[in-house]
Amino acid sequence: MPPPLLHLRENQIRNLIGPDEAYQAVREAFAALARSEVLQPPVIGFDLTDRRGEVHLKGAYLEGAPHFSFKVATGFYDNPDRGLPTGSGLVLVFDAWTGFPAALLQDNGYLTEMRTAAAGTLACQTLARDDARVLGLIGAGAGARYQLRAMAHARELERVVIWSRSEERVALFIEEMEAEFAFGIERAASPEAVVSAAGIVITATPSREPLIPVDALHAGLHLTCVGSDQPGKQELDAAAFRRIDRVYVDHLEQAASQGELQHALVAGVIGRDEIAGTLGEVLVGLKKGRRDPDEITLCDLTGTGAQDSAIASLCVELAREQGVGAALGDE
Repeated sequence: MPPPLLHLRENQIRNLIGPDEAYQAVREAFAALARSEVLQPPVIGFDLTDRRGEVHLKGAYLEGAPHFSFKVATGFYDNPDRGLPTGSGLVLVFDAWTGFPAALLQDNGYLTEMRTAAAGTLACQTLARDDARVLGLIGAGAGARYQLRAMAHARELERVVIWSRSEERVALFIEEMEAEFAFGIERAASPEAVVSAAGIVITATPSREPLIPVDALHAGLHLTCVGSDQPGKQELDAAAFRRIDRVYVDHLEQAASQGELQHALVAGVIGRDEIAGTLGEVLVGLKKGRRDPDEITLCDLTGTGAQDSAIASLCVELAREQGVGAALGDE
């Protein structure tokens, strides 16, 4: 008889995985990717254009890990009008020794948000100037909230500047986040105003047209772009790659087909051989990060199955250690 399938609900997963756990798992995934110790198939994704929805399927196995996994994540952008979160999803975790299903993580997109925020913070901590204390956010959805929480957990911030197309969502973001944090959060009039005010900028939107023009970039800036995770999405003007001194990615093939890099390659602004490296290569010492305080750096994050697998496996291990969850059907 195969072992029972462990079922974890969102509230249980939230109690198991916080910023520190997510950061640990994502760092492990980046390092494994840099050392070519990951089996990771290409991303499967499609759009439900008539429903303003998108679906992503990502999976991976980190060599030596107790599990491999597959995650389905969705983003349906009319959900807030229905009183529902934009993102949802679940993760199916398998035993890496037997191949049997080990756990069903009904996280409703929480693990995706946490690993994306951890990756964004890791990129900023690795590549931004040490003295950067003003964070700029493009986007005011759930992703921006998780990015802010993760950054505030890792770095002392003086203030935050934010822009979104929806003034109503920005107002709600500021109200909620100022209740959590002591630093001020200001609404900017434009993406350019966000960039000019900040030393670190994180973009977290589903935009399909550039939001940040090349003229907005300034010396010492670090950009982390997390919104472009499928063909056609774009937050940064492709011409900006001419001004950026050092470009890093999470996974070169994914960034070339799904990230900000896709548009710069098509425009002929940059070649693959001009990419400074992956974030994982910087973390394990195979490539250099920022070399000069005045450099403009970019980290193009598309989200990898390795991150999803690492955080899901850690979640299952912690659940077993703490006796959390129940066999599916026994609840």
